[in-house]
Amino acid sequence: MGELRGKAEHTEAIRTGRRVCVVVNTHSRRGRRLYPRVVATLRAEGFEPIRTFAVVDPRRLRATLDTALAERPDLLIVGGGDGTLSAAVKHVAHRDVALGVLPLGTTNNFARSLGLPLDLPGAIRVFRTGKVADVDLGVAGDREFANLASFGVSVEVAGTVRPWLKRLLGRAAYPLTALTILPRHRPFRAFITADGRRHELLTHQLNIANGRFHGGWQVARDISIDNGRLVAYQLGSGKRLRLLVETLVRATTGRWRSLAGGPFVVGQEMYLETDPPLAADVDGEVRLMTPITIRTVPNGLRVMVTDDFVDS
Repeated sequence: MGELRGKAEHTEAIRTGRRVCVVVNTHSRRGRRLYPRVVATLRAEGFEPIRTFAVVDPRRLRATLDTALAERPDLLIVGGGDGTLSAAVKHVAHRDVALGVLPLGTTNNFARSLGLPLDLPGAIRVFRTGKVADVDLGVAGDREFANLASFGVSVEVAGTVRPWLKRLLGRAAYPLTALTILPRHRPFRAFITADGRRHELLTHQLNIANGRFHGGWQVARDISIDNGRLVAYQLGSGKRLRLLVETLVRATTGRWRSLAGGPFVVGQEMYLETDPPLAADVDGEVRLMTPITIRTVPNGLRVMVTDDFVDS
């Protein structure tokens, strides 16, 4: 992809040259409603985008991102949910361009992991006052991702949760949908090999996180998107009742009272086997199956963050 500028030089180029392109997923009602405000607020902050794109058909998103990057912007501003941003991550990774995040989704896990403001004016202000940082990139099989690879009941939840319920309840729609699925869900056995050690567990849900948030809630304080490590953890155990209770607590209070099993495996690369083989939800895309290797690429992605972000 060519040589990358220093981050300070890249930051200065964005602040002074202001070469930006904007891609907003307007397939969602929120994206469609906020798109005019995005463009107006950017102009109010002193940005005159090279080009702006409203993506009505999600199947055109990847081609649109390619078209935007062909303009050679210093900053590619992308608005949408975590699925939209995950697609953008794959395009921006390892390139001499920074990703600017507009959190227009339901859970906004990626924006939360970066410590970004979740309101539109605050997020856009970061492009003028913030800095370029490099953060870790996850890779599951051959697919790059920003946040999370998950296995178990959440894969069924993602395919079942109703759009109207997400609009009505926001991120609480996910644990509430899980409550309807859990009574018939069977636990699975997982084997994780990391740093030469093999770990075994029985659970209904396993996550391997690059970012710090899942479903819009913080998983644990010691998880970071910029420490060169993945964290694998289970939600609940093999006991359905325990996970039912924890899911209900999360739905009503917005947090896990406990992480049964806790964050228990940390490593730069993990090999996961499950019995039975399971589908992998990789940042919202369900295309891979276990067994699978998941690894992190330290500093594989450039993003625009607040000036006080600790860039390790």
